[in-house]
Amino acid sequence: MGYTERMNKYSDKMTPLFVANDTIPNELFSAHGVNRGLRDINGKGVLTGLTSISKINAFKEENGQRIPCDGELWYRGYQVQDLIKMYGTKRFGYERTAFLLLFGRLPDDNEFEEFKEILALNRSLPTNFTRDVIMKAPSHDIMNSMTRSILTLASYDDDVADLSLNNVLKQCIRLIAVFPMLAVYGYHAYNHYECDESMYIHRPDPQLSTAENLLMMLRPDKSFTYLEAEVLDIALILHMEHGGGNNSTFTTRVVTSSGSDTYSAIGAAMSSLKGPRHGGANLKVMEMMHDIKMHVTDINNEDKVRAYLERILSKEAFDHKGLIYGMGHAVYSLSDPRERVFKGFVKELSDAKHKEREMKLYSIIEEEATELIAKERKIYKGVSPNVDFYSGFVYDMLGIPRELFTPIFAVARISGWSAHRLEELVGNGKIIRPAYLSVMKEVN
Repeated sequence: MGYTERMNKYSDKMTPLFVANDTIPNELFSAHGVNRGLRDINGKGVLTGLTSISKINAFKEENGQRIPCDGELWYRGYQVQDLIKMYGTKRFGYERTAFLLLFGRLPDDNEFEEFKEILALNRSLPTNFTRDVIMKAPSHDIMNSMTRSILTLASYDDDVADLSLNNVLKQCIRLIAVFPMLAVYGYHAYNHYECDESMYIHRPDPQLSTAENLLMMLRPDKSFTYLEAEVLDIALILHMEHGGGNNSTFTTRVVTSSGSDTYSAIGAAMSSLKGPRHGGANLKVMEMMHDIKMHVTDINNEDKVRAYLERILSKEAFDHKGLIYGMGHAVYSLSDPRERVFKGFVKELSDAKHKEREMKLYSIIEEEATELIAKERKIYKGVSPNVDFYSGFVYDMLGIPRELFTPIFAVARISGWSAHRLEELVGNGKIIRPAYLSVMKEVN
């Protein structure tokens, strides 16, 4: 019997044993007052720390009651939509927001020019790193490729274990600068070696923004329009931080609190983000939209779209899970402020790309799904589209392959992770050590 056959047989035999012993009845959670997923029955998170980096408002207090309200997302005292309005037509919104998250205030003109220069200075990888690390063992899972690259970069850092704040800041800035390269080069390696497509590696341009460089490095001819870069820049800003209570940011802080190095903390955050319950939501939206286009004869007919959405909700269509993806959020109630900001830019890009029919389909689903879900399900806090309802559509219009959807999320979120790592080092000083209540039965 060969290795694979032997291991498969052993795994099949033994799996029921640990499943039987590891299954904890739901009633024990409520009996002991333990919240699954650190969320109570109303979705409110268990407090595990304090932060001054960002916050989310999804409810307001009235007469001692939590009342759902339009969502708000704040970065260092600014609402995210106000930041975007403030930047206007400037090309470097992501970089300005990265400075804000890292240092606690917006930069003046001189500080911003210096920060751009520092990022440009760090947009390089060690000699032969692309060849020896990124192009070896390429994978369709670019998040795994990036994580391997991040951990390998630690081998090139003589001060990897130095936890002084100025050293950690340098490490974070280096990672913010090279993340677009790790993502795009990882994709090109996969596309060449696994898909037999042409290979091209473009070096970043020090005069371009993160969004512009990402598009330039991705495309064979390096070309992009201002609108394309602007919309991608907005997407990066909207995804770069989210209140501190998300899974990958919490992972960053947990690993940081143990005294581990920057590369290990960010590598752990990457492993968290790649989970489909966290960073892969827009992929499910795109799969659902493809399914709708395949089964609805007229995607701009509201009645036909509504009828198919009813089938999805009743588990008769798509993946038979009864979910309309992109609708609702674990935290927000009446609206996701990121979606509200993003939608106008999505509309502008869809007009430029002649995708009006697809945009109308999204608008129909947004309206019909909200009503259907509210009617069919008991939703205590309301339901509305979230930012991932549109982000996959945007990336698709930009010609970004789906293998890069979650990596682009990481390119945005590395700034938030870095800010939280620094805040954890400055202000905590204790290892995060959660408690689990044991319900183990003693053997006599």
